[in-house]
Amino acid sequence: MAHTAMSGTGTTESDDPLQTAVWRLRSRGCWSDAAALLAPRAERPDVAVQRASLLIERCLYTEEGWADAEDALRSAEAVARSDDDRGAAACERGYLAYAATLHGVRDRADEARAALGRAAALLGPAAPGRPLLDFRRGLLAQYLADSPQAARAAYRRAHAGATAHNDTLLLSFTWRHLAGLALRDGELAEARHGFAESLRLREELGYLVGTAPALAALADAEPEPEATRLRAEAQRLFRLLGGVPTWLAAQLAPRPAV
Repeated sequence: MAHTAMSGTGTTESDDPLQTAVWRLRSRGCWSDAAALLAPRAERPDVAVQRASLLIERCLYTEEGWADAEDALRSAEAVARSDDDRGAAACERGYLAYAATLHGVRDRADEARAALGRAAALLGPAAPGRPLLDFRRGLLAQYLADSPQAARAAYRRAHAGATAHNDTLLLSFTWRHLAGLALRDGELAEARHGFAESLRLREELGYLVGTAPALAALADAEPEPEATRLRAEAQRLFRLLGGVPTWLAAQLAPRPAV
């Protein structure tokens, strides 16, 4: 399974020491601690959305913290001032509803579609948040609507946008999900390339919490003995992070001998 997504840029190039500290915590799966650092500045719409996105990502990876994420998202919606602010908050609203549906907390698929549609109406084609929105619309198409063709088109738009905005973390996700669709279609060479690019970008960024899923995804496209080596490395990181992301456990479970 390769259904997680991200929020925010993931960049560590900012001179802002607060953002550097937030990224270091987020990349190690310490979302609550990262959100706490942002709380004193959460009256700013962009910071409020970032804080909500961290707590929503925690829900995706741990299947916990739903109430905290909802509270943070409502706060972000309350302080939004511009269309970009409202669009970013709507994008997070759709992502939280998607996460709840995906993990079986509650079926909020209609809410997810409506919120992402609202975000699309508010965010212009050149808005910085548009590539992330396109990516999340791809997730809905693939995992809630079972429409791989629509998902591929959305992922490609997101990939192009992430490239234009130099959003390296989002690129790691678009590479991975496009590779997953290629693997589904039996395009092994294309799948290996995409999974390898995703892993490379995450290792360069130091996105530790996302490295085990990237290793496991690449393992699915590699022959033995490389596949076993990659899964063993993914398992080591998975244990190091306390079993996060939770959904990776099934993918890393021992496989019966053939």
